[in-house]
Order: sequence, then structure tokens, then C-alpha cells
Amino acid sequence: MPDVAAPEAPRYLDGIRTALAEEMERDEDVVVIGVDVAAGGGVYGATRGLYDRFGPDRVMDTPIAEAGVLGAAVGAAMAGLRPVVEIMYMDFITVCLDPIVNQAAKLRYMTGGGVHMPLVFRTQTGGGRSSGAQHSQSLEGVLAHIPGLKVFLPSDARDVHDLMAAAVRDDGPVVLVENRRLYSRRDPEWDREPLPPGRARVVRAGGDVTLVAWGRMVEEAQRASDELLADVAVELIDLRTLVPLDLDTVAASVLRTGRALVVHEAVADFGPGAEIAMRLTERLLYDVEGPIRRLGALPSPVPYSPPLEEAALPGPASIAQAVRDLMEDS
Repeated sequence: MPDVAAPEAPRYLDGIRTALAEEMERDEDVVVIGVDVAAGGGVYGATRGLYDRFGPDRVMDTPIAEAGVLGAAVGAAMAGLRPVVEIMYMDFITVCLDPIVNQAAKLRYMTGGGVHMPLVFRTQTGGGRSSGAQHSQSLEGVLAHIPGLKVFLPSDARDVHDLMAAAVRDDGPVVLVENRRLYSRRDPEWDREPLPPGRARVVRAGGDVTLVAWGRMVEEAQRASDELLADVAVELIDLRTLVPLDLDTVAASVLRTGRALVVHEAVADFGPGAEIAMRLTERLLYDVEGPIRRLGALPSPVPYSPPLEEAALPGPASIAQAVRDLMEDS
């Protein structure tokens, strides 16, 4: 008999589509809203096939009017639906912050729990594609700063599937941050056990230094560890979600290694890495061998020029150098 090729591992995009289809099949109140998400299947194909399967009443195209679209999604959630609304680029949340910050994140609290807000904001982030300063920002720190919002940042197909399903089922607002450069990535560990939001994953075990990352930086930190830090026993932790934050898993790792570096694609200044580093310092000040540091993008609009963009964003080389500097200083 001829050999039968093993099925290819699912891609990040497959994880999104599968989770949305499963949740829409499970609960008829789940609806998908956004620019070109219906017959067009989304700019990146993330919603392809949903319109044909579930129809125009549950997969709806909208005008390019983010503030109005998100305002309508907030109202739909208050009325009992479970909208999944797409903000095509994360940069565009700046034109529709009021429905997110002042409405979705606040109404459950302001009504004493009388209003539920089962609403998912899907948005795409990430540089490295010469998309320019208005289409390349990582603004998860802005959202994590807002009480009332949960912020999920999956790094692979398994996690984007599981976190999408968890976000849809949550009775409060969730921002699911996807990275465009991960969409085509296949996940050879698709069959691993799912983890809930608020649980970090140890991607790689080691005893010399703890690397903490999320989103695409997990892949970059893995490359740095495999290709440039072969002589260093790196423990790599994927946070998966910023809100809720699993600091216990990270702290337990840092207690073993004595050193920590937090890596993110967002600008380093006032970024989430500073908050995580400070919380670890408060907990472990007298138990670590050196300073807990963070590495992020340079404080500049993301350049359009490919070489300048590469220099502005963390990558394997800068991550490896930061780890070596940390080892030398501790």
C-alpha cells in the first residue's frame, strides 16, 4: 500500500477559524462583526467560510467606522448577544477607545453586575512587515492598564484556539491580540493539553536564566535560545495572557534560575515588561542573583524601512545579547 502522508499541523489561522466555528455552533448568540469578515472571509482569511456556514445574520460586514462598530457591539452584548468584533489593526483601537475603555470595561461594574458584557475584541498586531508606523504597533500595555478588560496574547495555533473559545464564553470583555506574522505558522504541538486563561506555559526548561515573553516574541526568544544561547540553560515562559497574569509560574522559575528577562514587541518605555519586572522584584528582591530586566522595542514610531524596522524591534540577536549582559552582571 502507498504511504499515507500525515496531516499537516494546524496553522494559527486554522486555530482562530476552528474556535469561532465551534463556538458559533455551540451558541447561536455568538455573532461575528467587522470590516470584510463576511463573504470576503477577513483581510487575512481568519473568518473564511463562516459566512457561508452561518449566514448574514450572524457574520456581518460593517463600514470602516470603528467607533460606531464597537459601540454597536457593546449594545449587542448588553442585549444578550455574544459579539466577536474585529479591529483590523491594533493601531485602530486609538480611534475607538471610548466604547472599549469607558463602556465595555466599565458597565458591568457601574451596574453592580446588572449588565453582562460578553464581548470579544479581536485585533491584529505586530511589526516586521514594513507596514509603517500606523499599522505596526503593539499596544497591549494600553489595554492591560484598563481595569475591567482581560487581555489575551496567544503565541501559537493551540493557544489561539483555546483562548478564543475562552474569550467567547467569558461574560466580560476580552481583547484577543493576534500577531499577523504568526498566521501561517503551524503548531506541531497542537495535541497538547489546553490551558485556561491566566496560566502561563513553560515552553523550554532551564536553570540559568528565565525568559518571559508572549505573542511573536515567544518564537523569537525560542530562536535566540536554540541558535545563539546553546551554552546557556534558558527557561522560556509564555505568559499567554497579561490579564489575568500568572506571576506565580514566573516567580517559581526565577527562584530556580536567579535571573529574569522580560521580552515584548511593544515599546520598552512604560511597557508591560516594566510592570512584570517590578512585581517580580517586589516578590523576589532578596532571592535573585541580579537585576530583573526587560527588553522591548525602541522608543520610536515603527520605521517603514526594513533594516531600520529590524533594528527597532527585539529579535534573536538582541535577545541573546540581553541575556548575556544579564549573566555577566549577576
